[in-house]
Amino acid sequence: MIRVLLVDDQRLVRAGLRMLCESAPDMTVVGEAENGQQALRLVEQVAPDVVLMDLRMPVLDGTTATARIHASRPAVRVVVLTTFDDDDHLFPALAAGACGFLVKDAAPDELLAAIRAAAAGETPFSPTVLRRLVDQAVRARLGEAPTPALPDNLTAREREVLALVGAGLSNREIADRLHLGVTTVKTHVASLLSKTGATNRIRLALLAAQSGLVPQE
Repeated sequence: MIRVLLVDDQRLVRAGLRMLCESAPDMTVVGEAENGQQALRLVEQVAPDVVLMDLRMPVLDGTTATARIHASRPAVRVVVLTTFDDDDHLFPALAAGACGFLVKDAAPDELLAAIRAAAAGETPFSPTVLRRLVDQAVRARLGEAPTPALPDNLTAREREVLALVGAGLSNREIADRLHLGVTTVKTHVASLLSKTGATNRIRLALLAAQSGLVPQE
């Protein structure tokens, strides 16, 4: 059973999330918090597996709460719930230790799948959020930020896969684009994570953008 903690300052949002999570047979909501300070206290009390975290809240914001949770309970997986005017908060939340990002209007099935993926150690994200992160990285590259070097031992195929990860494609979409099996794509992604030192798929996508593999639109 996946133990979920809901953190959002809007009661109606929390109520909707609770109804959705508790409709799933493999999830249980172990607590609700209306700000980051309450979230920190509840994480210690109820030991959730996954925290659904809003970013903009009173008392203590979601990014700071995420950083403190990650420091004290690194096994707890924090999935950020974001809106379309939260762009300035995405990179700080990623740096704070968030394992995934979802838009608040994500489909119910997408949200439940993201919770399951986070609990399994994966990196769930809405493609739209990943695109916004990548766009920010591209803009930074076109400014004064230095361009990071890719490892010399990347194969041509791995560079192709990395570019498509940066474009926000799923493993299935990459497999279809490159006429490969999904298992083969997963192997390439695992190799990229190992060679680059990236901790998850989101960081791989940002590396692709910062390295110039993702064109500006």
